[in-house]
Amino acid sequence: MFELTEDQQDLVGMVRDFATEKIAPHALEWDAAKHFPVDVLREAGKLGLGGIYVAEEYGGSGLSRADAALIFEELAKADPTIAAYISIQNMVVWMVDTFGTDAQRAEWIPKLASMEALGSYCLTEPGAGSDAAALITRAKADGAGYVLNGVKQFISGAGTSALYIVMARTAETGHHGISAFLVPGDAPGLSFGRGEKKMGWNAQPTGQVVLRDVRVQASDLLGEEGQGFAIAMKGLNGGRLNIGACSLGGGQSALDKTVAYLKDRTAFGGRLADKEALMFDLADMEMKLEAARSLLWRAAVALDRNDPDALRLCAMAKRVATDAGFEVANMAIQLHGGYGYLHEYGVEKIARDLRVHQILEGTNEIMRLIVGRLLVER
Repeated sequence: MFELTEDQQDLVGMVRDFATEKIAPHALEWDAAKHFPVDVLREAGKLGLGGIYVAEEYGGSGLSRADAALIFEELAKADPTIAAYISIQNMVVWMVDTFGTDAQRAEWIPKLASMEALGSYCLTEPGAGSDAAALITRAKADGAGYVLNGVKQFISGAGTSALYIVMARTAETGHHGISAFLVPGDAPGLSFGRGEKKMGWNAQPTGQVVLRDVRVQASDLLGEEGQGFAIAMKGLNGGRLNIGACSLGGGQSALDKTVAYLKDRTAFGGRLADKEALMFDLADMEMKLEAARSLLWRAAVALDRNDPDALRLCAMAKRVATDAGFEVANMAIQLHGGYGYLHEYGVEKIARDLRVHQILEGTNEIMRLIVGRLLVER
């Protein structure tokens, strides 16, 4: 579990080279300009990063969740925003691959896995965030299909995606009455709110997805009617690992920048890196990341094995890794002093980007609730 195979080492090297060359040099510029680099995403798709743990039958890479954790950490060292977007893309492709029909898989996976087409995951609503089972977007059966009405909130890729996986209510039976639908981006009645002005994640678009009498065919139902909530939650297990890995990558980058800064900066008669109190801070930062990484890898292996304990481990890993990443990035600002507050040094951007990781894919409070409930029910 803790030693990389030769293939994994080669994989990490390939992703590192791509991220270092194509992403890292532009990360601050993309953040400042709020630029969404679709061309770079498609280059990532050519390397197989759009369908990492999707079957090879329709163009996926057929790798493991453990491989994905390595990939997303490496991508996030260059830019957590772009890494997180690619994570969402992978979650969408996996859902189609796992729950779709052969026709749905043949239609969508080749385009999504190559990232020639982008995908969005539409669960959250303005009045139903953490309480996802309370969503009110509705899909009414009508003839040979369904008519969808509702609003989705905080959707990455809103307005740019070719496919939206929409969770909508087909029956008034709580979470058992939710179904999942594949909605093409050009569907009549589909529109989008203005782009949100955000603290971080500026290099990817986020906004509302508005459905007004959007008609889909029965063949656009993903899985079976009433299975949508279960599909959404299973997708989130992997998403939580990915976003945790993105937090580790961002935190590691912030730590690396801090070590370099303290070795170069002199004050009080010597290098800051030689000051014992600052060494303690660096050690604490390293230990937080390493401990979180170990838990994340354990959870990834459990998910690969379809272990009954995967839900608990994924929730724990998400909470621990996203907290660790942000705490390390925040401390990196402090250790840079005034320079840490400047955009050009990069650490304040990492902290802004990582802050939302403690909220999305299920807030860290919800992760604690999941773990607590499972502990009581054991």
